[in-house]
Amino acid sequence: MTGGGPVLSVQATHSGIDPYAERVAASPVRFLHRLSPIAKLAAPLPAMLLLVVVRDLATPLAFIALSYAVVLVGASVTRRVVAVLVAVPLAAVVIGLGFSIWTDASRVDQSIVVWQLGGWTMYGGALAVGLATGLRIAAIASLALIVGLSTTGPDLVRASVQQLRVPYRIGYTALAALRFVPRFGHELDVIRQAHRVRAAHGGRGPFAAIARWSGYVIPLLAGAIRHAERVALAMDARAFGAHRDRTERHLVPWRARDTVFTVAFVAASAAIFWALFPWGLG
Repeated sequence: MTGGGPVLSVQATHSGIDPYAERVAASPVRFLHRLSPIAKLAAPLPAMLLLVVVRDLATPLAFIALSYAVVLVGASVTRRVVAVLVAVPLAAVVIGLGFSIWTDASRVDQSIVVWQLGGWTMYGGALAVGLATGLRIAAIASLALIVGLSTTGPDLVRASVQQLRVPYRIGYTALAALRFVPRFGHELDVIRQAHRVRAAHGGRGPFAAIARWSGYVIPLLAGAIRHAERVALAMDARAFGAHRDRTERHLVPWRARDTVFTVAFVAASAAIFWALFPWGLG
């Protein structure tokens, strides 16, 4: 609650990504929404760790294809999901080109010349190193999308507390801190509207923008302090942290389908590594 009333879920959604949002209703075919967040986190984790030490192009591409297939089949496909799925390959290309430019040319000057610009030369070896790095980052990010696009923040915290035995004092405190993000977005919108009504800090250009944003800082900070005090009082009133354990209103159990998904995904990951064996020791 604030002086202007509570933040409605609709308002929070419009102000940005709400980590406290409720689960989205999904078709029974979208199986990812019915799995435990811990299963969706644990299944791709071994592949994400091994991809850090992979240097070829085929293995990251295979894991990008696998993660995209799982997300497109198992998760609800919204505009935001499509935007994320399109942005990841584009980011991989940009990152790959960036790393290609920064690669030491003296180590790859035996490879083919891709293009020359004055005294600067882009070699094929540098391009391969850069693209491999970009694809590796994209593959790790794509695997993270499996849990990121089908899990809400509250479910992840509840599963961590109930299944991983994370102390509830840490889990629910972190969740309360995450809840500040949409709250700050809403309060920033209110402050900007108030300044606009009063015609404060108008004008264009960088100096006007700096003056305008500096005027937002103090009221936003004051609102954050007030909200933090209210959250602390509310948690104290509910005896938060007074006991070692607490009962849960929403249970996130580990079911047989979670075990099946985890074993199947780990087996698919092992099959990809076995088939491509990117370390060249075979």
